[in-house]
Amino acid sequence: MNAITDVAGVQVGHVQRAGDGWLSGVTVVLPPPGTVGSVDVRGGGPGTHETDALDPTTLVSTVDAVVLTGGSAFGLVSAAGAQRWCEEQGRGFAVPGTVVPIVPAAAIFDLGRGGDVHARPDADMGYQAAAAAFASGDHAAVGRGNVGAGTGAVIARGQYKGGIGTSSIELDGGVIVGAIAVVNALGSPRFGPADLQPSARSVVPPLDARGRAPGPQAEDQPAQAEQPGLNTTLVVIATNAVLDVAECKRTASAGHAGLARALDPSHTLADGDTVFALATGAVGLDRSTEQARQVSLITLQSAAAEAVRLAILDGVLAAESVSTPAGDFPAYRPAGE
Repeated sequence: MNAITDVAGVQVGHVQRAGDGWLSGVTVVLPPPGTVGSVDVRGGGPGTHETDALDPTTLVSTVDAVVLTGGSAFGLVSAAGAQRWCEEQGRGFAVPGTVVPIVPAAAIFDLGRGGDVHARPDADMGYQAAAAAFASGDHAAVGRGNVGAGTGAVIARGQYKGGIGTSSIELDGGVIVGAIAVVNALGSPRFGPADLQPSARSVVPPLDARGRAPGPQAEDQPAQAEQPGLNTTLVVIATNAVLDVAECKRTASAGHAGLARALDPSHTLADGDTVFALATGAVGLDRSTEQARQVSLITLQSAAAEAVRLAILDGVLAAESVSTPAGDFPAYRPAGE
Protein backbone atom coordinates (compact mmCIF):
# COMPACT_ATOMS: atom_id res chain seq x y z
CA MET A 1 0.00 0.00 0.00
CA ASN A 2 3.06 2.25 -0.09
CA ALA A 3 2.53 3.04 3.59
CA ILE A 4 4.30 2.56 6.90
CA THR A 5 1.79 -0.20 7.64
CA ASP A 6 3.46 -2.35 4.99
CA VAL A 7 5.76 -3.19 7.90
CA ALA A 8 3.93 -6.09 9.55
CA GLY A 9 2.53 -5.27 12.96
CA VAL A 10 2.81 -1.49 12.64
CA GLN A 11 -0.58 0.23 13.04
CA VAL A 12 -1.61 3.87 12.72
CA GLY A 13 -4.57 5.66 14.28
CA HIS A 14 -5.78 9.23 13.73
CA VAL A 15 -8.17 11.39 15.74
CA GLN A 16 -8.94 14.96 14.71
CA ARG A 17 -11.36 17.82 15.19
CA ALA A 18 -12.15 20.59 12.72
CA GLY A 19 -14.70 23.37 13.05
CA ASP A 20 -16.00 25.33 16.06
CA GLY A 21 -12.54 26.77 16.56
CA TRP A 22 -10.75 23.46 16.09
CA LEU A 23 -8.15 22.44 13.53
CA SER A 24 -5.91 19.90 15.25
CA GLY A 25 -5.49 16.23 16.00
CA VAL A 26 -3.38 13.29 17.15
CA THR A 27 -1.70 10.42 15.32
CA VAL A 28 -0.47 7.31 17.13
CA VAL A 29 1.96 4.82 15.61
CA LEU A 30 1.51 1.52 17.43
CA PRO A 31 4.28 -1.04 16.82
CA PRO A 32 4.16 -4.71 17.84
CA PRO A 33 5.38 -5.56 21.35
CA GLY A 34 9.14 -5.76 21.64
CA THR A 35 9.85 -3.14 18.98
CA VAL A 36 13.18 -1.36 19.44
CA GLY A 37 13.30 2.39 18.92
CA SER A 38 15.29 5.58 19.05
CA VAL A 39 15.04 9.22 17.94
CA ASP A 40 17.07 12.09 16.50
CA VAL A 41 15.92 15.67 17.19
CA ARG A 42 17.56 18.32 14.99
CA GLY A 43 15.16 21.23 14.79
CA GLY A 44 15.86 24.37 16.79
CA GLY A 45 12.40 24.55 18.35
CA PRO A 46 11.30 21.01 19.30
CA GLY A 47 8.33 20.05 21.44
CA THR A 48 8.95 16.51 22.68
CA HIS A 49 8.18 14.06 25.49
CA GLU A 50 10.18 11.03 26.69
CA THR A 51 12.77 11.28 23.92
CA ASP A 52 15.63 10.92 26.44
CA ALA A 53 14.37 7.40 27.18
CA LEU A 54 15.27 6.41 23.60
CA ASP A 55 18.97 7.11 23.96
CA PRO A 56 21.09 3.99 23.29
CA THR A 57 22.69 4.30 26.74
CA THR A 58 19.42 4.14 28.71
CA LEU A 59 17.77 1.18 30.44
CA VAL A 60 14.81 0.36 28.19
CA SER A 61 15.29 -0.35 24.48
CA THR A 62 11.68 -0.93 23.40
CA VAL A 63 8.92 1.49 22.41
CA ASP A 64 5.23 0.81 23.01
CA ALA A 65 3.76 3.69 20.97
CA VAL A 66 4.80 6.95 19.34
CA VAL A 67 2.47 9.95 19.59
CA LEU A 68 2.50 12.74 17.02
CA THR A 69 0.25 15.61 18.02
CA GLY A 70 -0.90 19.11 17.32
CA GLY A 71 -1.32 21.69 20.03
CA SER A 72 2.34 22.57 20.51
CA ALA A 73 3.63 21.78 24.02
CA PHE A 74 0.04 21.69 25.31
CA GLY A 75 -0.73 18.79 22.97
CA LEU A 76 1.95 16.58 24.51
CA VAL A 77 -0.56 15.69 27.21
CA SER A 78 -2.12 13.40 24.57
CA ALA A 79 0.78 11.01 25.21
CA ALA A 80 -0.70 10.33 28.65
CA GLY A 81 -3.86 9.02 27.02
CA ALA A 82 -1.93 6.71 24.69
CA GLN A 83 0.10 5.54 27.67
CA ARG A 84 -3.08 4.78 29.59
CA TRP A 85 -4.37 2.70 26.68
CA CYS A 86 -1.08 0.78 26.51
CA GLU A 87 -1.19 0.07 30.24
CA GLU A 88 -4.72 -1.32 29.93
CA GLN A 89 -3.42 -3.65 27.20
CA GLY A 90 -0.43 -4.77 29.27
CA ARG A 91 2.06 -3.10 26.94
CA GLY A 92 5.08 -1.68 28.69
CA PHE A 93 8.08 -2.21 30.92
CA ALA A 94 7.10 -4.64 33.66
CA VAL A 95 7.21 -3.32 37.23
CA PRO A 96 5.56 -4.73 40.38
CA GLY A 97 1.79 -4.56 39.95
CA THR A 98 1.64 -3.02 36.47
CA VAL A 99 3.61 -2.02 33.36
CA VAL A 100 5.10 1.34 32.45
CA PRO A 101 4.52 1.99 28.75
CA ILE A 102 7.31 3.80 26.91
CA VAL A 103 5.43 6.36 24.81
CA PRO A 104 7.58 9.14 23.34
CA ALA A 105 5.80 12.02 21.68
CA ALA A 106 6.45 15.09 19.56
CA ALA A 107 4.22 18.05 18.73
CA ILE A 108 3.69 20.52 15.92
CA PHE A 109 2.56 24.10 16.40
CA ASP A 110 -0.99 24.60 15.14
CA LEU A 111 -2.41 26.73 17.95
CA GLY A 112 -5.25 28.96 16.82
CA ARG A 113 -5.35 27.77 13.23
CA GLY A 114 -8.98 26.80 13.66
CA GLY A 115 -9.75 30.11 15.35
CA ASP A 116 -9.49 29.11 19.03
CA VAL A 117 -6.03 28.91 20.62
CA HIS A 118 -7.49 26.79 23.43
CA ALA A 119 -8.76 24.08 21.03
CA ARG A 120 -5.92 21.56 21.29
CA PRO A 121 -5.52 17.81 21.79
CA ASP A 122 -5.92 16.31 25.25
CA ALA A 123 -5.31 12.92 26.88
CA ASP A 124 -8.64 11.54 25.67
CA MET A 125 -7.68 12.19 22.04
CA GLY A 126 -4.41 10.35 22.60
CA TYR A 127 -6.29 7.40 24.06
CA GLN A 128 -8.74 7.37 21.14
CA ALA A 129 -5.93 7.52 18.57
CA ALA A 130 -4.15 4.56 20.19
CA ALA A 131 -7.39 2.59 20.25
CA ALA A 132 -8.04 3.50 16.61
CA ALA A 133 -4.60 2.27 15.64
CA PHE A 134 -5.19 -1.09 17.31
CA ALA A 135 -8.67 -1.41 15.78
CA SER A 136 -7.35 -0.76 12.27
CA GLY A 137 -5.72 -4.21 12.08
CA ASP A 138 -2.54 -5.29 10.32
CA HIS A 139 -1.50 -3.83 6.95
CA ALA A 140 -4.34 -1.29 7.08
CA ALA A 141 -4.64 1.74 4.83
CA VAL A 142 -3.29 4.94 6.40
CA GLY A 143 -5.23 8.19 6.32
CA ARG A 144 -3.35 10.96 4.52
CA GLY A 145 -3.62 14.72 4.29
CA ASN A 146 -5.84 16.61 6.73
CA VAL A 147 -6.05 13.90 9.37
CA GLY A 148 -4.60 13.27 12.81
CA ALA A 149 -1.64 15.46 13.69
CA GLY A 150 -1.68 16.82 10.15
CA THR A 151 -5.13 18.40 10.54
CA GLY A 152 -3.76 21.83 11.40
CA ALA A 153 -0.43 21.58 9.61
CA VAL A 154 0.72 24.26 7.17
CA ILE A 155 3.88 24.77 5.11
CA ALA A 156 5.94 27.50 3.43
CA ARG A 157 5.64 30.16 6.13
CA GLY A 158 1.93 29.41 6.54
CA GLN A 159 1.05 30.01 2.89
CA TYR A 160 -0.20 26.51 2.10
CA LYS A 161 -1.81 23.53 3.79
CA GLY A 162 0.40 20.69 5.02
CA GLY A 163 -0.62 17.27 6.25
CA ILE A 164 0.13 13.60 6.86
CA GLY A 165 1.98 11.51 4.30
CA THR A 166 3.39 8.00 4.23
CA SER A 167 5.49 5.68 2.06
CA SER A 168 7.36 2.37 2.05
CA ILE A 169 10.28 0.76 0.24
CA GLU A 170 10.98 -2.97 -0.08
CA LEU A 171 14.59 -4.17 -0.16
CA ASP A 172 16.13 -7.52 -1.03
CA GLY A 173 15.65 -10.27 1.52
CA GLY A 174 12.18 -9.13 2.57
CA VAL A 175 13.31 -6.02 4.45
CA ILE A 176 10.72 -3.23 4.37
CA VAL A 177 11.30 0.37 5.40
CA GLY A 178 8.30 2.66 5.83
CA ALA A 179 7.77 6.22 7.02
CA ILE A 180 4.98 8.53 8.11
CA ALA A 181 5.40 12.30 8.25
CA VAL A 182 3.52 15.26 9.68
CA VAL A 183 4.49 18.16 7.43
CA ASN A 184 4.20 21.53 9.17
CA ALA A 185 7.40 23.09 7.86
CA LEU A 186 8.74 26.62 7.66
CA GLY A 187 10.26 25.61 4.32
CA SER A 188 8.70 24.78 0.99
CA PRO A 189 8.52 21.33 -0.62
CA ARG A 190 11.03 20.35 -3.29
CA PHE A 191 9.43 18.26 -6.02
CA GLY A 192 11.97 19.08 -8.70
CA PRO A 193 14.11 21.84 -10.22
CA ALA A 194 11.10 24.09 -10.81
CA ASP A 195 10.47 24.25 -7.07
CA LEU A 196 14.01 25.15 -6.04
CA GLN A 197 14.54 28.61 -4.60
CA PRO A 198 17.72 30.73 -4.60
CA SER A 199 20.23 30.06 -1.84
CA ALA A 200 18.67 32.81 0.26
CA ARG A 201 16.21 29.98 1.10
CA SER A 202 13.16 32.27 0.83
CA VAL A 203 12.49 32.17 4.57
CA VAL A 204 11.29 35.77 4.38
CA PRO A 205 10.89 36.34 0.63
CA PRO A 206 10.15 39.74 -0.90
CA LEU A 207 6.48 40.35 -1.69
CA ASP A 208 5.28 41.35 -5.13
CA ALA A 209 3.47 44.60 -5.87
CA ARG A 210 0.19 43.12 -4.67
CA GLY A 211 1.61 41.93 -1.34
CA ARG A 212 1.93 38.25 -2.24
CA ALA A 213 4.84 35.85 -1.84
CA PRO A 214 6.27 34.47 -5.11
CA GLY A 215 5.89 30.80 -5.99
CA PRO A 216 3.26 28.32 -7.17
CA GLN A 217 -0.30 29.69 -7.27
CA ALA A 218 0.96 33.26 -6.81
CA GLU A 219 -1.84 34.62 -9.00
CA ASP A 220 -4.61 33.46 -6.68
CA GLN A 221 -2.77 33.25 -3.37
CA PRO A 222 -3.84 35.93 -0.85
CA ALA A 223 -1.19 37.75 1.15
CA GLN A 224 -0.57 35.70 4.29
CA ALA A 225 2.48 35.06 6.41
CA GLU A 226 3.12 33.11 9.57
CA GLN A 227 5.51 34.21 12.26
CA PRO A 228 8.78 32.27 12.33
CA GLY A 229 9.13 29.75 15.12
CA LEU A 230 5.78 28.02 14.62
CA ASN A 231 6.85 25.06 12.50
CA THR A 232 7.94 21.43 12.65
CA THR A 233 8.13 18.25 10.58
CA LEU A 234 7.68 15.03 12.52
CA VAL A 235 8.59 11.60 11.13
CA VAL A 236 8.37 7.99 12.24
CA ILE A 237 10.44 5.43 10.32
CA ALA A 238 9.61 1.76 10.79
CA THR A 239 11.36 -1.34 9.51
CA ASN A 240 10.89 -5.07 9.98
CA ALA A 241 14.67 -5.53 10.23
CA VAL A 242 16.54 -6.59 13.36
CA LEU A 243 18.27 -3.47 14.72
CA ASP A 244 19.61 -2.58 18.13
CA VAL A 245 18.99 0.83 19.71
CA ALA A 246 22.21 2.36 18.40
CA GLU A 247 21.36 1.20 14.87
CA CYS A 248 17.88 2.70 15.25
CA LYS A 249 19.50 5.96 16.30
CA ARG A 250 21.64 5.95 13.15
CA THR A 251 18.55 5.14 11.06
CA ALA A 252 16.69 8.10 12.56
CA SER A 253 19.71 10.27 11.77
CA ALA A 254 19.70 9.03 8.18
CA GLY A 255 16.03 9.94 7.93
CA HIS A 256 16.91 13.60 8.39
CA ALA A 257 18.69 13.48 5.02
CA GLY A 258 15.36 12.70 3.38
CA LEU A 259 13.75 15.56 5.27
CA ALA A 260 16.40 17.94 3.96
CA ARG A 261 15.87 16.70 0.38
CA ALA A 262 12.12 17.27 0.58
CA LEU A 263 11.99 20.68 2.30
CA ASP A 264 13.94 23.88 1.70
CA PRO A 265 15.02 25.09 4.18
CA SER A 266 14.96 22.38 6.83
CA HIS A 267 16.23 22.02 10.40
CA THR A 268 15.99 25.74 10.99
CA LEU A 269 15.95 27.50 14.34
CA ALA A 270 12.21 27.90 13.75
CA ASP A 271 11.52 24.19 13.14
CA GLY A 272 11.28 21.32 15.62
CA ASP A 273 12.23 18.59 13.14
CA THR A 274 12.20 15.19 14.86
CA VAL A 275 12.64 11.69 13.43
CA PHE A 276 11.83 8.47 15.31
CA ALA A 277 13.00 5.04 14.12
CA LEU A 278 11.37 1.73 15.05
CA ALA A 279 12.59 -1.81 14.30
CA THR A 280 10.20 -4.72 14.78
CA GLY A 281 12.96 -7.34 14.46
CA ALA A 282 11.16 -9.78 12.14
CA VAL A 283 13.85 -10.02 9.44
CA GLY A 284 17.56 -10.45 10.06
CA LEU A 285 20.13 -8.50 8.09
CA ASP A 286 23.22 -10.08 6.58
CA ARG A 287 25.85 -9.82 9.30
CA SER A 288 28.00 -12.72 8.13
CA THR A 289 31.03 -10.45 7.85
CA GLU A 290 31.79 -6.91 8.98
CA GLN A 291 31.59 -5.74 5.38
CA ALA A 292 28.22 -7.43 4.92
CA ARG A 293 26.94 -5.79 8.11
CA GLN A 294 28.01 -2.36 6.94
CA VAL A 295 26.50 -2.80 3.50
CA SER A 296 23.21 -4.02 4.98
CA LEU A 297 22.94 -1.07 7.35
CA ILE A 298 23.96 1.51 4.76
CA THR A 299 21.40 0.12 2.31
CA LEU A 300 18.63 0.17 4.92
CA GLN A 301 19.48 3.67 6.12
CA SER A 302 19.64 4.99 2.56
CA ALA A 303 16.17 3.55 1.99
CA ALA A 304 15.00 5.21 5.21
CA ALA A 305 16.09 8.61 3.90
CA GLU A 306 14.23 8.06 0.64
CA ALA A 307 11.11 6.82 2.44
CA VAL A 308 11.10 10.00 4.53
CA ARG A 309 11.42 12.17 1.43
CA LEU A 310 8.53 10.39 -0.26
CA ALA A 311 6.34 10.52 2.86
CA ILE A 312 6.83 14.27 3.21
CA LEU A 313 5.97 14.97 -0.42
CA ASP A 314 2.98 12.63 -0.12
CA GLY A 315 1.76 14.64 2.85
CA VAL A 316 1.99 17.88 0.89
CA LEU A 317 0.12 16.48 -2.12
CA ALA A 318 -2.55 14.80 0.02
CA ALA A 319 -3.36 17.97 1.97
CA GLU A 320 -6.61 19.74 1.07
CA SER A 321 -7.43 23.44 1.22
CA VAL A 322 -8.92 24.75 4.45
CA SER A 323 -10.56 28.05 5.42
CA THR A 324 -11.00 28.96 9.07
CA PRO A 325 -11.46 32.17 11.06
CA ALA A 326 -7.65 32.22 11.29
CA GLY A 327 -7.13 32.34 7.52
CA ASP A 328 -7.20 30.52 4.21
CA PHE A 329 -4.72 27.69 3.65
CA PRO A 330 -4.86 26.49 0.02
CA ALA A 331 -3.47 23.18 -1.16
CA TYR A 332 0.05 23.37 -2.56
CA ARG A 333 0.63 22.25 -6.12
CA PRO A 334 4.08 21.97 -7.70
CA ALA A 335 5.03 24.49 -10.37
CA GLY A 336 3.73 23.45 -13.76
CA GLU A 337 0.71 21.48 -12.50
